[in-house]
Amino acid sequence: QVQLVESGGGLVQAGGSLRLSCAASGRIFISTYTMGWFRQAPGKEREFVAAISGRNTQYADSLKGRFTISRDNAKNMLYLQMNSLKPEDTAVYYCAARGGTFSTQSNLGLTKYDYWGQGTQVTVSS
Repeated sequence: QVQLVESGGGLVQAGGSLRLSCAASGRIFISTYTMGWFRQAPGKEREFVAAISGRNTQYADSLKGRFTISRDNAKNMLYLQMNSLKPEDTAVYYCAARGGTFSTQSNLGLTKYDYWGQGTQVTVSS
């Protein structure tokens, strides 16, 4: 059984920062997966935020320069550092794991991911 558990969400003022964490457990070693972050705002579809595999990273164009994805393979942890947060970043953030090699096209697809966490709420106040 595989579990992905996000944490680190909360309420922050615009311009602030948050660091999300995703703890992977069970029969998964994140070093062998492409790991991704997605988010879903109220009334909107879930959207791609970032992905990482080995030394490769990919970001949604609108988030480049503000968000940084990283991971600690030894701890089986995935992170998302979010800086200069804006009210439009308010959403539930999910981590996900995808088997297979890093692919900028596949990384974007929700259906390409094998495992999902339950999400953590991020609220940015103006």
